[in-house]
Formats: sequence, structure tokens, C-alpha cells
Amino acid sequence: MTAPERRQGLKAAAVLPVKRFGAAKRRLAAGIDGERREALVAAMLGDVLEAIAESRAVGQTIVVTSEPRAAEIAAAAGAEVVPDPVEGGHLEAALTGIARAEQHGAGCVVLLPGDCPLLDPRELDRLLTGVPERYVAVVPDRHGAGTNALLLSPPDAIRPAFGEGSRDRHVAAARRAGVPFAVEELASLALDLDTPADVVALARELESRPRRGKRTAKALGL
Repeated sequence: MTAPERRQGLKAAAVLPVKRFGAAKRRLAAGIDGERREALVAAMLGDVLEAIAESRAVGQTIVVTSEPRAAEIAAAAGAEVVPDPVEGGHLEAALTGIARAEQHGAGCVVLLPGDCPLLDPRELDRLLTGVPERYVAVVPDRHGAGTNALLLSPPDAIRPAFGEGSRDRHVAAARRAGVPFAVEELASLALDLDTPADVVALARELESRPRRGKRTAKALGL
């Protein structure tokens, strides 16, 4: 489905659920030890928050976490920090962030990952500019099956359902709810970091885009 005609003026909130660093990216353990892995997670979060701060369309940023270092990084970036009620439950953290955004009067929310350090604020602005009052946008990962970002207008348009195969679940949920939707591919949000192969792909992209992901590049020794 193509995106419907968009309207101006909806206040957008970015919501980032962030796990405790020690529990994050365990599939990378074979190639990156625990200390370096946690440093990498922190670096990626810093790069993502910097990109969001450069976006003109995001009115507020909410980080839901029980990780003290993530809270420090978020606060330094000007984001609001909300305690994670479950500690590690991605859906519960996302719903907590959405509820907080609604309390602030956000017209729409975009759920973003903390592990897409290539995020380009210009692409984020294009996604968030003129969002219709009823609309869902699913931003898939590079494999086309997962969801790396989810735009919800209004914030409760559908219930998020992340994990393997989430792109199709989000599309199905929008259909059931009768909400106009689109799958919107954003190059800078396609590559997240879950496997050793992703590390190789990310390193290649960081070398070709020296203006983005500087903290992450340093953490990877580039």
C-alpha cells in the first residue's frame, strides 16, 4: 500500500527501548568479548541519539531502560529517561515509552532501535514530516522480515509485535485495525547489529560513511 497524503503539524516523539548492556548482543559473544560488546552497545546508542537530536521532526526523545549507563547517555543527549518496568522486555518497554509520549501529548511516535548507528536525521525527517492522523509505517531490516522502526499515528494505532517476522505482523495488525499503512524502506535504518555478519556489514558501511556513527566506528577500531 502506498503512503496516504500527509498532513503537517503532528508532534512526533521518538521512543527507544534499551536493554541492560550486559544482556545485549549476546549473539556477538563469539567474536567480541563482554567488555568490548558493552562498549559497542553504548557507542551505538550514543550515535543513534545524536542523529535523533539532529532531526527537526522529533519533538521529544524517550529512552526506556534500566541500564544506568544508557540513562547517562540518554540524559546527556537531552532525552527523557523512563525506568524499564520489566528489565529486558522489549514490548513492555516500548509500551511504557508510548504511554509516556501520550502523556506529553504526542500525535505520533516512532519506535527506534539503539543499534542502528548509521541513522540519518534527514531520512528520519522524511519519515516523520506530514504524518497523517491515522497511519502506520513499518521500516524493515535489511533482510526484509524484521522491523527496525515503527511509526504509529496515533501512538496507539496498533500494538507493536517485534521479533522474527515482525514486519508481516505489523502489516497484518494495521490491516485488522483499518489503519492506512506502508512499508517504508530507510537505508540508514536497514542495518542493525545482531550477528557477526552484521558487524562486518556495519564496518564496511561505516568506512564508506565517515560522517555517521563515529562512536561506533571507534568502538570497532576503525
